Amino acid sequence: MRYGKGDSGETNLIGGSKVLKCDLRVECYGEVDELSSLIGFCRSILSARHADLDAALREVQEALFRIAAELAAPDPSSLAGMRLVGEEDVARLDALVEEYESSLPPLRHFIYPGGAAAGSALHVARAVARRAERRVVALSRSESVRPEILRYLNRLSTLLFAMARLVNAREGSVEEVWPGRKG
Repeated sequence: MRYGKGDSGETNLIGGSKVLKCDLRVECYGEVDELSSLIGFCRSILSARHADLDAALREVQEALFRIAAELAAPDPSSLAGMRLVGEEDVARLDALVEEYESSLPPLRHFIYPGGAAAGSALHVARAVARRAERRVVALSRSESVRPEILRYLNRLSTLLFAMARLVNAREGSVEEVWPGRKG
């Protein structure tokens, strides 16, 4: 393998076109890669005590790889044969959120991110998911991005929030309520 091909500040997209590493498309799939890496970290913390959440996050990582590949391919024909993220993936996230939230007390106030180590890590992942979503929204203003990608990233931050709350409840961590405005 030859190393250092990107030393000039350029990288190849799927399909062969070359762009600067600061290109918005590269930033987008880089954000998704960071999110997948952080989810991998969450899984390493969760796997022993929360196997159900670990399994769900493995599905999420698989979907994020598909999203990153699509974002790295300005010509969709270069992804022929790959299953793209679709409405069934979004529906899966919605179903998981409903399942997890059904065992939690309703949230009536904002809460501070934190709690158990796994819950805190999931809160960080939620924030990174939101950042990835914002970057992909920016890309969608100048280039074609399938709406399923935007919906998936939006629902993913909701799922990660629900998971953080669930882990904290399971581990006995009290949610600290932000008092908001006084008076």
